[in-house]
Amino acid sequence: MGDDSQSWTAAPAAAEQARSVLAAAWSCSVTAEGTREELVGAHTVTEDGGVLVNVPEDSALLAAAICAPRGEPSAVLEFADVAPVPLRNRIRARLWLAGWFAVEEGQLAFRPTRVVLRQPSGAAVVDLDEFAAAVPDPLTTAEARLLTHLADCHADAVERLTRLVEHDSLHGAVRVQPLAVDRHGLTLRIERARAHGDVRLAFHAPADDVAQLTERMHVLLTQASAASCPRSLQRQRTDGDR
Repeated sequence: MGDDSQSWTAAPAAAEQARSVLAAAWSCSVTAEGTREELVGAHTVTEDGGVLVNVPEDSALLAAAICAPRGEPSAVLEFADVAPVPLRNRIRARLWLAGWFAVEEGQLAFRPTRVVLRQPSGAAVVDLDEFAAAVPDPLTTAEARLLTHLADCHADAVERLTRLVEHDSLHGAVRVQPLAVDRHGLTLRIERARAHGDVRLAFHAPADDVAQLTERMHVLLTQASAASCPRSLQRQRTDGDR
């Protein structure tokens, strides 16, 4: 990460972020009893953050669960939060769940006993009760579609939003892309020749659905239109026109 001074404000709590990563993940890595498997489209999430895993009958994980001394092998599940827009270092966060597997009706039911969320700012151990009670961000399932549409079809809007970014954070910028969006705000990735940094544009109020998000984005764009154009980007356009 870069040293951008623009701080993250109005961000979701760690438990909500962890549940959002879990809700959006399509694949995971499972390590249990000396075996490791990469599973794609094989898990579902319960309301309290438990994970149900469907594995084939010849799966080493299933054999480990059946043959474990207590019938509950210890395991670690790893989930990656990948930015939907192509950019550098697309892994936005990693989520590790440590706990136990049990065989239930042909599925492996995983009960976490430790939850760790690692982001560029550092790793945090998430309280288990808070993790079980948290719900994913309401925009989680729509985020990939929203961000790719913004990047592919509204590059002019992304550039306009940079007017809300502190000038120091844009020093040396060669490209700006949308990195993440949640009910509290939009995060932009600022790429430089050899580094990058992220800045967060907070909404004036949380967005609980896509309609509210549209209104929040319009407010940001109105604020950006009233702001002056960053000098660093002005210089880039001038140099590019020569």
